[in-house]
Amino acid sequence: MNTPEQCQTMADIRAEIDRLDRQVIALLGQRFAYVKAAAKFKTSETAVKAPERFESMLQQRRVWAETEGLNGDAIESLYRDLVNHFIAEEMKHWQQSQPQEP
Repeated sequence: MNTPEQCQTMADIRAEIDRLDRQVIALLGQRFAYVKAAAKFKTSETAVKAPERFESMLQQRRVWAETEGLNGDAIESLYRDLVNHFIAEEMKHWQQSQPQEP
């Protein structure tokens, strides 16, 4: 692993960006596993969607982004899209786990 200052070429920079992106994607995979596991604790579609939690989570990610010197709007938008996708997937898992009516 090279720091940005240690990179000598664009190839070095690109290799480090690719390495980081692979880690980010692996972490998103882990996050998704938790999302799917959360479905078993939800008692309704409203609980799956958790609109208050969703908005609170977005605001916290915005704060974290700004603390890191990132654009809060961009990070909020990224998380809004990502989490909306995860909520839809969690909803599928939740619905599949519900008892089927005869």
